[in-house]
Amino acid sequence: WTRAWTAEENRPGDLLNKYIYLSGLVDMKQIEKTIQYLIGSGMDPRTENSRYLGFIYTSFQERATFISHGNTARLAKEHGDVKLAQICGTIASDEKRHETAYTKVVEKLFEIDPDGTVLTFSDMMRKKISMPAHLMYDGRDDNLFEHFSAVAQRLGIYTARDYADILEFLVGRWKVADLTGLSAEGRKAQDYVCGLPPRIRRLEERAQGRAEQAPIIPFSWIFDREVKL
Repeated sequence: WTRAWTAEENRPGDLLNKYIYLSGLVDMKQIEKTIQYLIGSGMDPRTENSRYLGFIYTSFQERATFISHGNTARLAKEHGDVKLAQICGTIASDEKRHETAYTKVVEKLFEIDPDGTVLTFSDMMRKKISMPAHLMYDGRDDNLFEHFSAVAQRLGIYTARDYADILEFLVGRWKVADLTGLSAEGRKAQDYVCGLPPRIRRLEERAQGRAEQAPIIPFSWIFDREVKL
């Protein structure tokens, strides 16, 4: 099952790689450099060697990719690229199914060990979610992921508001606020994750006020074309 799942996860990246290659709009050498560095850097060690963290993390991450691919499909359609819209829409629907699988696993974890699961959930959120590509590097830009994320935020592909919405969705999906019989630490963790979405939204509102002063930088992926962050 795990091997089949890994093969399934590989398909969206392969498809998008072929699309951007055939489009002729990107510098494939820089794209391939970025992929090489990223895979070589490995995954976030916080998701390894944990009984529950990997499933909670992937529940969050799969919903995030469902949202970001869906928004990319919408933007592609608005700008007349019907084929890219179709590709991203198909990938988004797959990500949604992946999300469903992982959230059902975590739902079972909350059923058999609510205290341990809510403590893991809280610990993950305290350390903040890191997307799989947060270690990306193109051989030039040491802050490539931060710059990429800033553009995604500005375009509405994936935003801090989405981050808060995902957390709020998962808290409701897993009925975290209704958990009973928790330890003192478990209750603190419960209060923390349930109260976090509005705090994130307040921070996002403040960040919006600073967005107008964003710099303009070149992206090697698109032949060093300058883009506003």
